[in-house]
Amino acid sequence: MSLSFQTLAALRFGYGFRHGETPPADKDALLDPMRIKDGSCLFPVGGIEPRRQAIANVVDRLRDIRASTIEDAAKRDELKTVFKELRQSYQRDADARIAQAVFSPYGFYERLAAFWTTHFSVSVDKTQPMKLIVPLFEAEAIRPYIGGTFPDLLRSATQHPAMLIYLDQAQSLGPDSPAGIRRNKGLNENLARELLELHTLGAGSGYTQDDVRSAAMVLTGITVDRQAVEADFRKAAAEPGIHRVLGVSYGRTQRSERDYLQMLDDLALNPKTAAHISRKLAIHFISDTPPQAMIDAMTQAWRKTDGDLMAVYGAMLDHPAAWMNEATKARQPFDFIVAGLRALDLQKNATATAIVDPLADDEDGAQAMVNNNPSLPGNGATTPDTTPDPQEAKRRQAAIDATFYVPRGLGIYALQRMGQPVWRPPSPAGFPEGFDAWINAGELSERISWVRRAIGRYGKQVDPRQFLKETLADAARDDTIRVVSQAPNKMTGLTLVLASPEFNRR
Repeated sequence: MSLSFQTLAALRFGYGFRHGETPPADKDALLDPMRIKDGSCLFPVGGIEPRRQAIANVVDRLRDIRASTIEDAAKRDELKTVFKELRQSYQRDADARIAQAVFSPYGFYERLAAFWTTHFSVSVDKTQPMKLIVPLFEAEAIRPYIGGTFPDLLRSATQHPAMLIYLDQAQSLGPDSPAGIRRNKGLNENLARELLELHTLGAGSGYTQDDVRSAAMVLTGITVDRQAVEADFRKAAAEPGIHRVLGVSYGRTQRSERDYLQMLDDLALNPKTAAHISRKLAIHFISDTPPQAMIDAMTQAWRKTDGDLMAVYGAMLDHPAAWMNEATKARQPFDFIVAGLRALDLQKNATATAIVDPLADDEDGAQAMVNNNPSLPGNGATTPDTTPDPQEAKRRQAAIDATFYVPRGLGIYALQRMGQPVWRPPSPAGFPEGFDAWINAGELSERISWVRRAIGRYGKQVDPRQFLKETLADAARDDTIRVVSQAPNKMTGLTLVLASPEFNRR
C-alpha cells in the first residue's frame, strides 16, 4: 500500500476528507455503519409517510384535472401548477441528496447507497409523480438494505413502485389471464429483461429470450397500488400455468406472490449473479479492470453466505488490490462535487426557521423559497403540514435545514452540466463507469469552472498549502505540492488543488 490506510479509505471508498472528521482507521470503521439500519437520511424532504400521502394526493389531483370538463386552457394551467410543485419538490430532494453525502461522516455507506441506486436505476423523468417517488425509492428500498443480503435488496428494489412504474411492469398483463383477455392487452418484458441483464445475471450470462419471456410471465400480477404507494399482487392479471426460467419451473394453475418471490431469490443466489455484481462493485470502487482474483474472492464470499453483502464488501476490502494502485478510477461528477464541498468545509446554516434559497446567482433565476410558504411541496401543496411523532418532526426539520446548504449553481445545476443529474440516469443501465466517460476535455473544463465558483464562495480565507495538506494528505504528489506552493494567489493555489489529478481520481 503506497498511501496510508486513512487516505485510501477516505479517497477511494468515501467522499474525501472533511475538516474535523476523523477518517476510518481500519476496515471495521468502514463497515460498522452498515450494521446499523439508520433510516435518518435527509430525503425525501418531509419524511417517508408524509411523502406517501403526498404521492397519493398528487395522483388524485392529476386524475381529477384530466377528467374535469373545464376548458382546455384552464386545464393546462392547473397541470402546469402541479408540475411546477413537483419540479420544486424534486429540486429540494436533490439538494438534500447532495447534502446527505456532504455532511455524512460515513463515506463508504454513502458511496454504497449511490452504487446500489445506480445498479437499480430509476428516473424521475419517467412520469410527473416519479419526481416524488424516486427519492422515496432510494430512502426506503435501497438504503436500509445495503448492509443486509442481496436477496432482500433485490426483493425490495424490484417490488417498489418506482421500479414497477419505470420499467412498465404496472402495464404488463398475462395474455391468458382474466384481466389480459378482458382488456385485450398483454405482456411487457421490460422488467424481466433488466432483471436478468442488469440486476442479476448480467449480459452474456447464458439466458435466452425464452427465459426473458418466461420471467415476464412469472412477474405478471405485480402492479402498483397508487393510493397506498406500494406494490400489489392481482391474481386476475397473473398469467396462469407453469413457466420455466433457466430450467426452473415457477407457477401453477393458481398463481401467487410466492412464484415471483421464489424466482427473485433463485436469481439472487445464482453463481452468475454473484460474479456479475462482485465485478461491478470491484469496477466501481477499485479499477475499470479489477483483478480476477478479487472478483473470485468476492464471489466466493457471496456463495458461502447466500448473498450476505457485508461478507462481499469485506472480501473486497480484505484483498490486497483494494489498497494498491491508487488514482486509477475517475471521480464521477457527483463524487467530485461532494468531495469538493467537503474539502471546502461547507457549513450547515444554524438559522433555518424561515429558509430562503441562498443561491442569488441560481441559474434558473432562483426565487426565494420560504419554509412556511404554503404553495411549496412539503408545506401544504402536496405534503401535509403534520408529522407523525417528535422523532419524525426532528428528522424532518434536520432535512429542511440541510436542504438549503448546497447552492444549486454548485449542486444540482452543476451536475446537470457535468452529465450526472441527480436521479436522472440516461437508461436502466445507469451512469457509465469508464474513466474516459468522466475525464476528458469537456468534463475537465466544467470542473475547473465549478472549482472557481466554489472557491469564490467558500475558499477566500483558505491557505492553499494547508488546504492541500488537509484535502489530499499523503496522496499529494511532489509536483502538485510544488506548483501549489508557488501559486501567485490564493484563487490559483486552491484551483490547482481541486483541479489536480489526485483530486479527480481515486
